[in-house]
Amino acid sequence: MDDERLQAQQRLLIRQRVRLMVNQYEVHAEGPGGAEGELLAFAQQKRLAFKEQVTLYSDDSKTRPILGFKARKRIDLASAYDITDAHGQPIGVFRKDFKKSLLASTWHMEQPGLGVTTGSERNKFVAVLRRIWQFIPYVESLPFAWPYHFDFYAGDQVVFTVDKKFGFRDRYVVEINDPRLDRRLVIAQAVGLDALQSR
Repeated sequence: MDDERLQAQQRLLIRQRVRLMVNQYEVHAEGPGGAEGELLAFAQQKRLAFKEQVTLYSDDSKTRPILGFKARKRIDLASAYDITDAHGQPIGVFRKDFKKSLLASTWHMEQPGLGVTTGSERNKFVAVLRRIWQFIPYVESLPFAWPYHFDFYAGDQVVFTVDKKFGFRDRYVVEINDPRLDRRLVIAQAVGLDALQSR
């Protein structure tokens, strides 16, 4: 998909593949009837890396990188992640707000010329429940994922949302309301929500 068509997308579908040693994600345009349409990006993240780095490719052959993000620091809970294009040039930044995330996960994404958008979990009760759930023995091994919903604001306007669906694998629906948002940054942030959520 070319840049112009990508930028026109208002709804993206993200699905995590279940793999042993890596996290993998497929990013699709929405097709007819809400089904998965064209594959826009394929992401892979090594687990237990000392310095987080995720590369997104045009497909799962991993021959053509299209963007990526990488932590500035090693094992830093509040580290910023630089987002780069296919040529390694910076196009934006996102970071987790560690203090605010103690109760409800909060992220800040910066796009040059647009400023900062801030996203946090919509339902604070679910946010607290998810944290308690993690401390129950054997829960982490259960084959389903709790849903969560992030609203990203610029001022008082919701510019995009990320909804994680309840089910046996991680699935997300990303709704983009602001045409100025670089879809590559939205994809990077949405994948980062899952890949880095436990950091």
